[in-house]
Amino acid sequence: MANATYDVIVIGAGPGGYPAAIRAAQLGLKTLCVEKEYYGGVCLNWGCIPSKALIAASSTVDKIRHADKMGITVSDVKVDVEKLQAWKETIVKKLTTGVAGLLKANKADSVLGTAKLKSPTSVEVTKSDGTSEVYEAKKGIIIATGASVIQIPGFALDGKVVLTAREAVSLKRIPGTMVLIGGGVIGLELGMMYQKLGSKVIVVEMMDQILPTEDPDLVKVVEKRFTSRGGEVLTKAKAKNCVVQGDKATVTIEFNGQDRVIEADTVLVAVGFKPNSKGLGLEEVGVKLDERGHVPTNELIQSNVPTIYAVGDVSGPPYLAHKATKEGEIAAEVLAGHKSARDWRAMPAAIFTDPEIATAGLREKEAKSQGKTVRIGKFPFSVSGRAMAISETDGFIKTIIDAETSEVLGVGIVGPEAADLISEAALAIEMCAFAEDVGLTIHPHPTLGEAMMESFKHALGEAVHVLNK
Repeated sequence: MANATYDVIVIGAGPGGYPAAIRAAQLGLKTLCVEKEYYGGVCLNWGCIPSKALIAASSTVDKIRHADKMGITVSDVKVDVEKLQAWKETIVKKLTTGVAGLLKANKADSVLGTAKLKSPTSVEVTKSDGTSEVYEAKKGIIIATGASVIQIPGFALDGKVVLTAREAVSLKRIPGTMVLIGGGVIGLELGMMYQKLGSKVIVVEMMDQILPTEDPDLVKVVEKRFTSRGGEVLTKAKAKNCVVQGDKATVTIEFNGQDRVIEADTVLVAVGFKPNSKGLGLEEVGVKLDERGHVPTNELIQSNVPTIYAVGDVSGPPYLAHKATKEGEIAAEVLAGHKSARDWRAMPAAIFTDPEIATAGLREKEAKSQGKTVRIGKFPFSVSGRAMAISETDGFIKTIIDAETSEVLGVGIVGPEAADLISEAALAIEMCAFAEDVGLTIHPHPTLGEAMMESFKHALGEAVHVLNK
């Protein structure tokens, strides 16, 4: 017999779970949110937010150290790492406390404990003291358990020398040499952050380029900046093992057909994530998982079991917090009887490297693989007055449009504030805009946003601040 009955039970209070619980409660559903560890999930506690805080701090240090070209000379710049970490933690605490407060303010109940499905409509929650309670869900259960880091053979994690991103955002020291096992988003973001603080960073990537899923045009700009500041990129390289002695590590990799040994102070293993679907009782109640353990869902965010929904990382890539939030809101609206569905045309993504990379819609290669004839527009930040004024001229905006109709297919940005600029492109794609719609829209001067307008005009052959093809 259930200890309590709700309309909706949400398992997980990360960026997919807590918005789902809040939205369900807003729509009048009696809602319970179950969290195993901490409110806010990976994103708020050791992912998106703390990493971006540290990246912003390291960028400030970097700008100060290179301000002499502006006529500003600053000597003896020091970083108090413990104070930096304390500042970061105040941000994390404020946001995670805010999540708990928002759940309460919206009249969604919450409980800390480990959840397991007992049936397609009931959940058992085991608390830290070993006691357990069973809760019934009259309308449905939303799985929002996220993902966890992948471990690899030969690299035993100790949290001190061999780390994951979770420990890397809380280091109380700046490593002399850092080896990144994996040149993906997390590795490059954190690696370039520590590079700015003074670390020598070496990237070991199995694929033929860092950030392997991104447009090579964009990646080249980031790699050039990284290597120009002493970073080393080893692609088509295999990480074999790591031996820790004291506070040092010896990493052996296979590169160019030969073994190479690298001495390091810190090894960051960042080879990806896996869905947190084990131990939830999903398969026992009939939920089908894919070969990687994700819960496949339809446009209503439902699994093959109609009362069980899945949002965010546990339901499959892309592993993006804003995707999780959107899916959580959709699931709540569907459960409340609203006509809601997963129907977006563009899922924007941002990478906080230096410079930043952001994308929306199709990449050039994807568009061509679909048989589309495309026209490309590019506007470099090197000729942007605003970019010059802030001394951030590396990179460009790349626009992909249909050559026959001028419909906007995709946009890629590498350069200053790319993560903030990409939303305009996402809106254009979502609204089925044409290149003329953006190109004819007046953008204020002097701003970085003008580069977006000029890139679209360049695709049309109408740019005035860069030569047309």
